[in-house]
Amino acid sequence: MTRPPKPEARPDRVSLWRYARLFRADILSAQPARLYRAWMAEFRTPFFRSYLVNQPDLVKAVLKDRPEDFPKSDRIGEGLRPLLGRSVFVTNGETWERQRRIIDPAFESGRLKESFPAMREAAAAAVARLAARAGGVVEIEAETSHVAADVIFRTLFSIPIEHAVARAVFDRFRDYQRSQPIVNLAALVPLPRWMPRFFRRDTRRAAREIRALITRLTAARRAEIEAGRAPDDLATKIMTTTDPDTGEGFGTEEMVDQVAIFFLAGHETSASALAWALYLLALHPEWQDRLAEEARAMDEDRDFSVMARLRLSRDVFREALRLYPPVPMMVREAACPVRFRDRDIAQGSQVVLSPWHLHRHERLWDRPDDFDPGRWHTENGRRCGREAFIPFSAGPRVCTGAGFAMVEGPLILSMLLRHFRFERVAGDDPVPVAHLTVRARDGIRLRVTDRDAPAPGAATAAPSAKPR
Repeated sequence: MTRPPKPEARPDRVSLWRYARLFRADILSAQPARLYRAWMAEFRTPFFRSYLVNQPDLVKAVLKDRPEDFPKSDRIGEGLRPLLGRSVFVTNGETWERQRRIIDPAFESGRLKESFPAMREAAAAAVARLAARAGGVVEIEAETSHVAADVIFRTLFSIPIEHAVARAVFDRFRDYQRSQPIVNLAALVPLPRWMPRFFRRDTRRAAREIRALITRLTAARRAEIEAGRAPDDLATKIMTTTDPDTGEGFGTEEMVDQVAIFFLAGHETSASALAWALYLLALHPEWQDRLAEEARAMDEDRDFSVMARLRLSRDVFREALRLYPPVPMMVREAACPVRFRDRDIAQGSQVVLSPWHLHRHERLWDRPDDFDPGRWHTENGRRCGREAFIPFSAGPRVCTGAGFAMVEGPLILSMLLRHFRFERVAGDDPVPVAHLTVRARDGIRLRVTDRDAPAPGAATAAPSAKPR
């Protein structure tokens, strides 16, 4: 059995200087191997202490039971502030609550049905693009980024990725995405508040240009709303929703903040999960055949009801989220002193939740490093799915778009597998690293072939045997 790759962990003991250098290069390989079996770990230096928590009941305490005692750390937004401003991703308290009251109605289950045709159109466009490249090796992360961005623009602003402004945002975001990790060093190494934060010049420039482009889209939509000719999409829904407590909605600047996080969260995370799912399927072609057979349901059912029949695709997508969670770490801050296990955690300490380690924890999951979409129907898989699976966080701060992603991902996966086979390129396996999300260090290259094309050298294609 081919085991999916993961970064080689560092030794348990290294100097603070070496840890900082490893962390700056990649936060995943900077962590020691013991975190895959530890319930809790303390990182202590002369300057700070932070605590990584893997024990399920403690994770639940932080995210679900006592979220007000563990607000999102202000430092989590340090590296993303130039792009995200004060979006819902980085705010806390009353500001965050007000933002969620305005945003959440746009992502209710009924709205998913309304967004489904746009998702399917984006997936069909991706099929057409790949069809033109079938028979060759394709850098698959670029393709999943393209389709995920297309979904965002079609569902948010009713425009395809080919629209001039949408394409410009996409192009500038590619420049931005590898220049800044989603968990920056300041989040885990609490620098003094007075110490200046330095951003790369190209990072600031890309963020500024992205925000200017989003401002153009937002201002244009505001004018369409005022003229009574705005399409009924997510942007219109959010911009016309007011806070039931105050009666106020988002101004232009705050709406730009929210669109920036929708694009980052909805585009980056979906692109990452889809790329890793296709790579995992390339390692396990028997699962490809099963998904392709299931996807034939879409030939007849073209509306939202087909999602109930894409169960295997959903299981594969969940397994990709488990092995390669797009956001590998979340940082909270203790708002009051607390005792976890045998440790006293002081007020102001950083509490780190790591889906990367929790999803592969050796004391929780059966065969944690293996790709097994069938695990979700076992007793262990169901229990861990409830207690140790947080790709979208959990509790009050669960990702607003979690339901959106769990429709988008399986749908696109099914449509691609319905038309193509994806094959591993020997000797060219990806190495996961954390940039804005968990991506491959040098990309993911897969050979893409038309599923209905005859096998090389054969007069007709032999029927595929169904896996037992």
